[in-house]
Amino acid sequence: MKKLFWLIIFLSVFIWSAISPYDTLIWLLEVSPAIIGFIIIIFSYKRFPLTPLVYNLILIHCIILMIGGHYTYAEVPLFNDLKHLFASDRNNYDKVGHFAQGFIPAMITREIIIRKHVIPDRVWQNFFIVCFCLAFSAFYELIEWGIALISEQAAESFLGTQGYFWDTQSDMGYALIGAILSLLLLNRLHDKQLQQLPNRL
Repeated sequence: MKKLFWLIIFLSVFIWSAISPYDTLIWLLEVSPAIIGFIIIIFSYKRFPLTPLVYNLILIHCIILMIGGHYTYAEVPLFNDLKHLFASDRNNYDKVGHFAQGFIPAMITREIIIRKHVIPDRVWQNFFIVCFCLAFSAFYELIEWGIALISEQAAESFLGTQGYFWDTQSDMGYALIGAILSLLLLNRLHDKQLQQLPNRL
């Protein structure tokens, strides 16, 4: 039943996101990681089932991506309202996305390296996870840069810099903070759920 609920939420938000997005090309670029993640989950579910925590985090990340794809990250209505409320110059929804880009992959990475016995020592596990998330964030910034060079029309909406000179660096900073907080806040819960998983590696 929980699997069905997960699927219903994902598909409902996906369909909503795809209906009259702000820009179709930007929508496709922004939601493509969610689509790729969904396909990986479908094909890996029986062979390598993940903990409920990680599945739920993946769903949250997909929803963040799909909302950003529908409106573009610079035009999400709630954050436009917050921008006016706090007299800010920019819509900061993209920072939510980049925080999630560290917070959620941290748990995915943690699950894989623990279950695959990649790094036995907990301190080195945490170090590797944080480094991986920061590297992933940097890699995503390179993808954004590449797409911006290819398509000048999509550049501003996809990059979402909104004129902020240090946008790329702050994006990676938010991902770094997200990864560290994820490990600090979720390690114990994740360990409990890992112990309850069947021994399927």
